Amino acid sequence: MTYVVLARKYRPRTFAQMVGQEHVVQALGHALQQGRLHHAYLFTGTRGIGKTTVSRILAKSLNCTGPDGRGGITDQPCGVCQACTEIDADRYLDYTEMDAASNGGKDEIRDLIERAAYKPGVGRFKVFMIDEAHQLSKDAFNALLKTLEEPPEYLKFVLATTDPEKVLPTVLSRCLQFNLRPMAPATVRDHLQRVLAAENVPFDEGALRLLARAARGSMRDGLSLTDQAIAYGGGQLEEAGVRAMLGSVDRGHAQALVQALSARDGQAVLATVDGLRGLGLSAAATLEELAMLLQQMAIEQSVPGALDALDPDSESARQLAPLLAPDETQLLYSMALNGRAELGLMSDEYAALTMVLLRFLAFAPQGAEAPPRPPREPRAAPLRAPAPPAVRTVSPAVRTVPPAARTVPLPQTAEVQLPVAAPASAPTSAATSTPSFVEPAMAIAAPVAAAPAAVYQVTTAAPEVDTGLGDRWDQLVKKLSAEGTLAALLRELAVQAGLRAIDASQQPSAWVLVVEREPLRNPVLADKLAAVLAQELGQPLQIVLEAGIPADSPARRDAAERQRRQAAAEARIHADPVVRELLAQFKGARIVPGSIKPV
Repeated sequence: MTYVVLARKYRPRTFAQMVGQEHVVQALGHALQQGRLHHAYLFTGTRGIGKTTVSRILAKSLNCTGPDGRGGITDQPCGVCQACTEIDADRYLDYTEMDAASNGGKDEIRDLIERAAYKPGVGRFKVFMIDEAHQLSKDAFNALLKTLEEPPEYLKFVLATTDPEKVLPTVLSRCLQFNLRPMAPATVRDHLQRVLAAENVPFDEGALRLLARAARGSMRDGLSLTDQAIAYGGGQLEEAGVRAMLGSVDRGHAQALVQALSARDGQAVLATVDGLRGLGLSAAATLEELAMLLQQMAIEQSVPGALDALDPDSESARQLAPLLAPDETQLLYSMALNGRAELGLMSDEYAALTMVLLRFLAFAPQGAEAPPRPPREPRAAPLRAPAPPAVRTVSPAVRTVPPAARTVPLPQTAEVQLPVAAPASAPTSAATSTPSFVEPAMAIAAPVAAAPAAVYQVTTAAPEVDTGLGDRWDQLVKKLSAEGTLAALLRELAVQAGLRAIDASQQPSAWVLVVEREPLRNPVLADKLAAVLAQELGQPLQIVLEAGIPADSPARRDAAERQRRQAAAEARIHADPVVRELLAQFKGARIVPGSIKPV
């Protein structure tokens, strides 16, 4: 006996067998029961979701005579009468299917209209089904309009299209339109499970999930892929075999990428990409699987517990969700989606995949300026200088900084407020060339000398501020950031936190950090940061996170430094004689706020 593919063998024969299109089945069923029949129907939707199938069932419902030959219009065709059997076999005299992709010209439509003039030969209604109707030419549409608007009472038109936007509005207005929905993966999976059970084919749940996902909402594609997978697996469906057949990426590879990106481990990222290349896995499939994992992680971060507990993939998303901040998850998700468009721009798609992933490693969190990497040797000496005060035990009575010292302006302030004799672009001016080379060093040294009062605010977590601890923490964070040791989320925690105390009486010593943002007060992040600091300092330590607004933190110092540099730049511009002369010459002229940027 000739083998019939699953997509044809299990094609629905009645409305009751339709899956995932309940809204269409209900509307057509009620119309058939009440006799409210329209003369033209338009079924829209993506491929393989049942447009032609619904058309055939509708034609059977209109022409069914029942098992005894005396039945009428019904929403439950019998399947045994002449009309039902011949329509299923595609040989019914009064049911015509025409493919507009190959017969979309004016002549073909005129021939169809001539045939419409004759009454049905054997049935109750003559049904013309035009598939891919959007490919009809404009002349063909115009030729069809009159008959479509006022057809004979025995004639029914059914149009099907995947692109209703290309159908003329005058045609749309004459049709009763039904939009068939893409199938949900769970709907496809459940239907495939019933089909495989009927076929006595052993299968894995993981294999069904892969097939349902690869179907992309098309039940026909899902059944066709299942046929292919059965042949590939030798009569059974296993997840490994289906994954190899589809060329899809194992969830483990996507998990490894997320872990490497969260730890800012470039070596692990490159190793994972090399592994994907060795396995011959698609770079596009890698980004797709990564995006799906990130989507589940974002759901877990925003609505904890909302993921399906029965889905094995959800467990990995729940475990990985704490590794990335919500904004980082969204950023990486956007990079994965947009990166798919870049893969085709290079001959080596894995090189493009590598660049997409490395782009995330270059991301600098908001509030932390990425320190320049080249001048690493000059930074080393100042970073080791504050070491002696750091080894002492900080008792609850924290060293007090006199109020006067906290409010004294920076020594450089008086210098930068002096009038400048020439604009900043003049190459001969020493005053203008100094900031571009001295500013980076000032950004580190300025908080040591003194800081604005706004930086050292008194909080409930620390009534007194130890600037020695603040200096050491700021320099340590900048050093680790410059070396790329801190992952993105760890760097965000470090720059937003303030070091309140170091309790050496505990074993290991406890570094007490004050953190305002709740997502950063994560025990997992604290343990990772402690491991990085212990490796840098050569001694074990533990991180204690306290809730509160830090009086001093690297982010606050960076913000204060940016404000100081901005104020200095504005002072230079306003004090420049050339600028003053221009403002005096042009009445009403002004410096646009926000247009001055420090160099």
